[in-house]
Amino acid sequence: MQAQAIAAADAQPQENLEPLWLRARQGQLARAVVMVRPHDFAFNEQTGADNVFQHRLQLPPAQVTARALAEFDAMAQRLRDRGVEVLVLEKSPDGYPTPDAVFPNNWFSTSVDGSLHVYPMHTLNRRRERRVEELCQLLLSHGYEVEQVVWAGHPLEEELILEGTGVMVFDHPRKRVYAARSQRCHPGALYRYARRRGLEAVHLFDTVDSRGVPIYHTNVMMSVGEGFAVICSESLHRPEQRRQVLSALGEHHEVIDISLAQVERSFCGNILQLRGAGGQPLIAMSEQAWNGFTPAQQKMLERHGQPVVNPIPTIEAVGGGSCRCMLAELFLPRIR
Repeated sequence: MQAQAIAAADAQPQENLEPLWLRARQGQLARAVVMVRPHDFAFNEQTGADNVFQHRLQLPPAQVTARALAEFDAMAQRLRDRGVEVLVLEKSPDGYPTPDAVFPNNWFSTSVDGSLHVYPMHTLNRRRERRVEELCQLLLSHGYEVEQVVWAGHPLEEELILEGTGVMVFDHPRKRVYAARSQRCHPGALYRYARRRGLEAVHLFDTVDSRGVPIYHTNVMMSVGEGFAVICSESLHRPEQRRQVLSALGEHHEVIDISLAQVERSFCGNILQLRGAGGQPLIAMSEQAWNGFTPAQQKMLERHGQPVVNPIPTIEAVGGGSCRCMLAELFLPRIR
């Protein structure tokens, strides 16, 4: 089925696949991010079907939400204190509950050419997170230019799913993307998007966790920064794929290899390098992730940026995602 989808995409006329060429060189590190305040935060029954990182807490729902809001606000302020611009998208007035809204990087990303990319989502309640008009208003009000909104798939797509930078980990300067095959990353959608973006290399691979289940999002098991890359090579169970991915990463990055235990217990793969005040590189991660790295790995990370460590235990436990998932990078040009 997947091979057929790839073949069908390849057979489309070239005029329908006009590349969205980047008009300026896109660097790896963003100086600004969008975060979405978790007003409706709760255990998501729909995503829990394939996200084994989600857990139920024996707490009243209102207490879970209150804890998530406090963790969110502290993290946003911590990033601002270090010079990262943080734009916050508040609750939608439409009233629909969106328990996973705190993870906006799955439904949109941005490019230096002024493009806002919107992605097909796996579950119905996550499709309701795609508040494109409200997002554009927020961006414009803060001086960012949105020249075009590009849908990576039909808004109601149910098969060719591609959940943004949750499933695509980019090496922007080299126009490469790394992606783990899953229900949330369909190969046909991935290759079609890569062609439209003018990417030069797609590294698609298969993963399994300790239960033998594919890892639901690539950014849970790997992160690519400016001069380093974190990856759980143990999860790449096909030796040839593992060799190719490690070789590609090693060409330009210091590779920090983490274990499945570090992925599953500590979210060590779910980190994001940003640029803060004075151009200083920062590495945003959760407190659990930082404590999950070995002392030697911590020293390696510190060579590439100042760790910005955030206690977000409720969001991690209930939402099944960590710091990187909470941050949608802004690469858009500024109007002012």
